[in-house]
Amino acid sequence: MAKTRNKNIQAKLVFLGDMGAGKTSLVSRFVRGQFSDFQESTIGAAFFTQVLSLNEATIKLDIWDTAGQERYHSLAPMYYRGAAAAVVVYDLTSSESFERAKKWVQELQRQGNPNLMKFLVANKVDLEEKRKVGNEEGELYAKENGLNFLETSAKTAHNVNELFYEIAKKLAKAAPSRHTGMKLHSRPQETGRRFFCCS
Repeated sequence: MAKTRNKNIQAKLVFLGDMGAGKTSLVSRFVRGQFSDFQESTIGAAFFTQVLSLNEATIKLDIWDTAGQERYHSLAPMYYRGAAAAVVVYDLTSSESFERAKKWVQELQRQGNPNLMKFLVANKVDLEEKRKVGNEEGELYAKENGLNFLETSAKTAHNVNELFYEIAKKLAKAAPSRHTGMKLHSRPQETGRRFFCCS
C-alpha cells in the first residue's frame, strides 16, 4: 500500500479581543495545558508555537496573543497582517466585551486579508449563571459576518482543543497541495557555443 505524503503547513494565528476576555488563558490552556485564575495582562503581544498532526497535514501554528488594553490597539495590525486566521474573543459575561469584539471584527473586515479565516469565540462558558450575551446572539452575529463561532471555557478546557483543531483543519483544507521534488523541463536544442564542465 502506498503511503501518501503529508502536507507541512506553517500558519500565523492571531488572537484579538478585549482585556480580560481570556485570550491568554485560551492559548495557555491549549499550548501548556494550564489555567490560572490570576492571569497577568499581556503587554504588547505574546508568542507561542504549537504543532498539530492531522491525517491530511501537519500544521505548525505561530500563535500571536495580543494585548487587550486600548493603549496597545494601534499595534494590532502589525500582528494580524499576514495572518492565516484570526480569533476574536469576548467574555460572555460582559456585553461591553461583546461590543468591542464586534469592533475587532469590523477592523479585520476593513483592514485584514480577504482570505483571512475569522473565528468568533465566546469565552467563560463555565460562568453560565453570569452570562450577559446569549449563545444565539453570538451565533447570529457570527453567521451574519461570515465567522466561525464557538463557545469555550479556558478554565474547564471546554471546546479549547476543538477550536484549535477546527482552525487547523480549515487551514489544511485551504492550503494547496504542493508537490515535492525536482521538476525537469526539456529545453529545445540551442545552437552555437556550448560550455562543458571540466573538459
